[in-house]
Amino acid sequence: MELAELPNSRTESDGSAVIRALSYNIRSLRDDEDALARVIRACAPDLVFVQEAPRFFRWRKHAARLARKADLVVLSGGATAAGPLLLCSLRAFVERTEDVLLPLTPGHHRRGFATAVVRFAGARVGVVSTHLSLDPAERGAQTELLLDRVASLDVPYVIAAGDVNETPGGPAFGRLAGTLQDCWSVAPWGGERTFPAVAPDRRIDAVFASAGVEVLACGVPAGLPGVSAEDLASATDHLPVLAALRLPAAP
Repeated sequence: MELAELPNSRTESDGSAVIRALSYNIRSLRDDEDALARVIRACAPDLVFVQEAPRFFRWRKHAARLARKADLVVLSGGATAAGPLLLCSLRAFVERTEDVLLPLTPGHHRRGFATAVVRFAGARVGVVSTHLSLDPAERGAQTELLLDRVASLDVPYVIAAGDVNETPGGPAFGRLAGTLQDCWSVAPWGGERTFPAVAPDRRIDAVFASAGVEVLACGVPAGLPGVSAEDLASATDHLPVLAALRLPAAP
């Protein structure tokens, strides 16, 4: 599939919805925010799963500014989820949101989940943005908490995305991919490696989807119209992962 052929968001006649979901570690907006916003806009996402959103002074203002620049709105998360943030387009009808703080290991960064349940046309979907620990043992425990959270959302479909801090050969990544669909593995499109943004050599960012979600394409959108190599390099230290997904309507 050519990059220009990534499916566009749409509602189909049977009530199902094709959406675009973008996962992006934005390094607390410490880099070129305008370049970041241009990348996000060019991807035309319905959902953005952000990691490392601003967490301190005026963090809500910073999140709202990025959303405005990207033609989106803030859905959930930020400092109240210890960094994960969710943005969405106006296509999403929001049912509920919840920010979750995970147990704190002394000497480590606090972690959390930004979660929500939204509807696109006739499809209900739970969404979770996550940023797992650098510590292998803590990362494994957080993976189990993530899967528990996914199961607790009680919706037909779930999308979980974020910075796994581990490559697909690792146990946490493998646990997630064994329970959910690793969207890049199902329908690879675009680039694979996500870190570092300049000369990436590993895939540590991913979009996962529950059974029933049809994965149409997923990958790093380098070369997508409107996404320049210069903007990708200057926006943050990670590359984004963009997935086109079809959500069947509820029976």
